[in-house]
Amino acid sequence: MNNVNLNGKRRYFQKATIKVKNDMKKNVLSILISFFCLGAFAQNSPISLKGKWTVKLDSLNVGSKENWQNSSLGNQSMMLPGTLDNAGIGKAPNLDTTIMTTDILEMLTRKHRYVGIAWYQREIKLPKDIENAQMFLERVIWKTDCWIDGKYIGSQESLIAPQTFQTGHLKAGKHTIVLKIDNTKQHDISIRNLAHSYTDGTQVIWNGVIGKMELIPEKDVHIDDLQVFPDVIKQAVSCNLNIDNPSTQKKNLIIKIWDGRKVIATRTLALRGKTQEVKTLIQLKNVQLWSEFNPKLYKVTAQVEDAKRNILGRRESTFGFRILGNKNAHLQLNGKRVFLRGTLDCDIYPLEGHPPMEKSGWIKVFNAAKSYGLNHIRFHSWCPPEAAFAVADSLGLYLQVELPLWSLTVGKDKATSAFLEAEAQKIISNYGNHPSFLFWSMGNELEGDFTWLNNLVDKLKKQDDRRFYTVTTFSFQKDHGKSPEPADDYYVTQYTKQGWVRGQGVFNAEVPNFNKDYRKSVDSLSVPLITHEVGQYSVFPDLQEIKKYTGILAPLNFKAIRYDMKKKNLLALADSFKLASGKFAVLLYKEEIERAVKTNNISGFQLLDLHDFPGQGTALVGILNAFWESKGLIKPASFREFCAPVIPLLRFEKAGYANDEDFKASIQISNFSAKEFISNAVWEIRDEQRKLLFSGKATPIKLKFGLNDIGEINIPLNKIDVAKKLTVTIKIPNSTYQNTWNIWVYPKKLAPVNNNVLFTSSKSEALKALAAGKTVLLNPDTAQINGVAGRFTSVFWSPVHFPDQPGTMGLLCNPKHPAFSSFPTEFYSDWQWWDLATRSKTMIIDSLPEGVHPIVRVIDNFFKNRKMADVIEVKVGNGKLILCSMDITHDLDDRIEARQLKYSLLKYAGRQSFDPETKITEDDLAKIVK
Repeated sequence: MNNVNLNGKRRYFQKATIKVKNDMKKNVLSILISFFCLGAFAQNSPISLKGKWTVKLDSLNVGSKENWQNSSLGNQSMMLPGTLDNAGIGKAPNLDTTIMTTDILEMLTRKHRYVGIAWYQREIKLPKDIENAQMFLERVIWKTDCWIDGKYIGSQESLIAPQTFQTGHLKAGKHTIVLKIDNTKQHDISIRNLAHSYTDGTQVIWNGVIGKMELIPEKDVHIDDLQVFPDVIKQAVSCNLNIDNPSTQKKNLIIKIWDGRKVIATRTLALRGKTQEVKTLIQLKNVQLWSEFNPKLYKVTAQVEDAKRNILGRRESTFGFRILGNKNAHLQLNGKRVFLRGTLDCDIYPLEGHPPMEKSGWIKVFNAAKSYGLNHIRFHSWCPPEAAFAVADSLGLYLQVELPLWSLTVGKDKATSAFLEAEAQKIISNYGNHPSFLFWSMGNELEGDFTWLNNLVDKLKKQDDRRFYTVTTFSFQKDHGKSPEPADDYYVTQYTKQGWVRGQGVFNAEVPNFNKDYRKSVDSLSVPLITHEVGQYSVFPDLQEIKKYTGILAPLNFKAIRYDMKKKNLLALADSFKLASGKFAVLLYKEEIERAVKTNNISGFQLLDLHDFPGQGTALVGILNAFWESKGLIKPASFREFCAPVIPLLRFEKAGYANDEDFKASIQISNFSAKEFISNAVWEIRDEQRKLLFSGKATPIKLKFGLNDIGEINIPLNKIDVAKKLTVTIKIPNSTYQNTWNIWVYPKKLAPVNNNVLFTSSKSEALKALAAGKTVLLNPDTAQINGVAGRFTSVFWSPVHFPDQPGTMGLLCNPKHPAFSSFPTEFYSDWQWWDLATRSKTMIIDSLPEGVHPIVRVIDNFFKNRKMADVIEVKVGNGKLILCSMDITHDLDDRIEARQLKYSLLKYAGRQSFDPETKITEDDLAKIVK
C-alpha cells in the first residue's frame, strides 16, 4: 500500500502475521499477509474506532456555546464510518413525481438530507497507557473539531485527504471522543456547488466519516513523510524523508528497496539531531518501467532502529519507474508515444453517495473502463482516495487528478487560495508516490486570476516533477482556453484558435465526411493536446434502472419520467427509445474517437462520459449506467474495435453512394501498443446477409507508434443494382484488432413506381385528391409544418440543464416495415439519415388519435415526451395518406438518400396492400400542416 502522509502528522503501523489456508484441494500453504494502516507503523496495533456512535444534529450551531463536548449527546446513534444519509438521518424530500419539474429532474434525490453541523460521541476503553496517538479519519466533508475527555485536540479541514489529530498522553481505561463535523461550505470553490468534491449533483454533501477510522499509538521516532522520486535515466531512486527524532541516542535509518518479496537494495544511515530531513539516492540495476502494458511496482521501506535493533518507527510506499515526455507536442511515456483513451469520474456512486473507500469498489470501476479499451481516467474537480490510486497502479491506468475546484473567481479570495494551496500539498504528501498519478490539473473550466494559477503550477512543478501539470482543464474565459497556458505541460481543450477538436461542435453542421480530422485546429502547438469532455450525447433513460437504486439516493427523476410517459401512453416505447438513442450515441462516440485518433497532433481524449451522469439535469450521456454496468447498447469487444491500443482506421468521403460511383478509401492503423511490429491489413465488404462482395489485403509494413498509412481501397459499385447497406471491415491478421463501418449504395436509375400515387408539396392539392379517394404522398415545405427544427445529433448533455436546444434524440423505426423495402435502415439513426434529418421539420403529433403509429418516429427528449414523427401513414376522408416532413422534394439529383427514400415511400404507397389503420380529419391534419 502506498505512502499516505497525514498532513505532516506522526504515524506508524503494526505489522501483523496471520496464516491463511488454501482450501482448493492442493497442499495446505501458509502465507504471511502484512496489514499496514495507510502508511503508519507501530508496535501497538491501531485501535479501530469503527462502531456505534451517538449523534446529535446542530442545525442552529449552538453546540459549542453550550459545551456539548462535555455532556451526553442523547440517545440517537449510528455507525461510523458512515454518513447521516446511510443512517437515514436528515430531512426527507417532498417532491411530487407526477409533475415534470426542473427541481425533480435536476438530479437524483437524497432520501435524507442534512447540511450543517453534526456532533458524534463515543466511549472507548484502552487496555494500557498510550504515550501519544494519532486519530485518523480518512475522509470527511468538510471541517472537523475533536475533543477527548473534554479536552480540545484540534481542528482539521480537507475535502481530499485524511484528517488527523494528535491525542497526547492517554491513560489506560475509558475515554470519550467527540467529533464536531461541519459539512457546510467553508470556501467558495465552485459555482452553484458543481465541483464534484462538494456537491449533491453526483456524490452528496454527506456528513460523517468514510474510509478508515482509527486511533494509532505512536513511538518516540516519527517518520512524518516519505516521498520517492524514481530516476529512469540513472536507474536510481531518491528517497526524501522527514524524521522527528526527540532524543540524541544513536539510531539508524534503514531503507530497503523491494522487487516483490525480494530486497534489491539497502541503505543504512545514522540519524543525528532531533528533526532531520533525509535525502538519499539509491542506485539500482535493470529496473522495469511502469506502464499500462507492464504495471510493474516496487516498494520502499524505511525504518528507524535503536542500537538493539528495536524498531522505533517505520514507513513504506509503493512506486514505479516511468518518465513522461513531450516530443514535438506528442505525449510520451518511457520514451514512446502514448495516446490517452479516457473518460471522467465525477464521483458518481449512487448507492452510497460517496466514492468507494475499499479497493473492491475501484476494481469494479477500473476493470469496466479497461474492458471498453480505456487507459485513462480524469477525476473532474476532485481527488479520489488512496484505494483508487493503489488499484490504478496495479492495473496500469493513467490518472488525472484535480484540485477540488470549479470556480469563476479563482485567486480572488485569499482564504480560499490558501485552502487550495494546502490541499495541493496534501495531494502530494498523500498520493504523490503513485505511478498512476501522471497528470494534475488545478480544476475544471476555471476562470479568474490566471497569474495566480500559473504561479501555483510553477511552484508545484519545482516541488514535484513526477507528473505533468495543466493550469486548467479548459476555460471559457476570454483570452484563455484556446491555447496553452505558460505553465502547461499539456493542454486540455474543446477548441483552439483554429477551430474545434471535438465533433459536438460540427457533427450537425457539416455533411458527414469520414476523411476529416482536426489537423488544422492543432497545428503549431508546443505541448500535447487532450480533447475535453468529448461526446455528451444524451441517451433516453433506462426506466428498468429504477429498481437498482437501493441506497441513499432515490431516482425520483426516473419515476417522474416514467409517470409522464405512462400518462401519455408512451411507456411501452421506453426501452426502444433507450436502445435507439443509445445505439445512435455509440455511433457518434465512434466517430468522435476515430477523428481524434486520426489527428496526428492529438495525444488523447477524455469522454463525457463512458457512464451516465445523473446530475446537472439528468445527463444520461453514458454507454454504461451510473453503476458502471451495461445498458445493452454495445458489447465491450465491439467498443474496443475503435477504442484500443491498436485501431484500424478508414478514411472515406461519404456514407452514401450511387452505383455508378466507386468506393474509395484509405486504410490507416493507429499503433499505441507496447511495441512497434510488422503487419498488414486485410479488408472485406459484405452485404446485410453477410455475403462477401469484395476483399483484399495490404502489403505488410512496420507499424510505428502513431498513425500508419497502410493502403487503398478502390471498388466500382456498378454491380450493385438494388439499395444495399454494406459493411466494410478492416482486420489485422493474427490479432483481435478489427474495425467496421457502414456505407449505403443506391441505384442511379430507379424503376418506375405506381403512377396512381400523387406526390405533392401542396396541402390543398393533397386534400382534393384524398377527398376523391386517392393515395397521396404529401411532402410540405418545412415552413408549412407546425413542429420543431429537424436535427441529426442527439440532445447535448441534458434537455433540463440546457433547455433551449432543439432537443430530440434520434429516430426510431422498424427496418422490416415495407416502407423501407428500398431504403435499408437500422431501427435507429445512422449516417444515411443525416441529410434527411437536417432538412426536416419534426412533426408533433400529440393531437392525432392514439392509433397513429409513425413509420419514422422521432424520439423526443425526456423532459417533454411529445409524440413526434417525420413520416406517418393515415386515412383522410376517402383517401390514404403518407405525410413526410423530411424534404424529399428538392435537389434530388444531389441528395441521393432523399431521392431513395421518396422512391421507397412511393413504392409502399402504391401497393394494393397499403391500407393505413387510423383515420384522421382535415382538422387534425390542419394542426400539423398549415
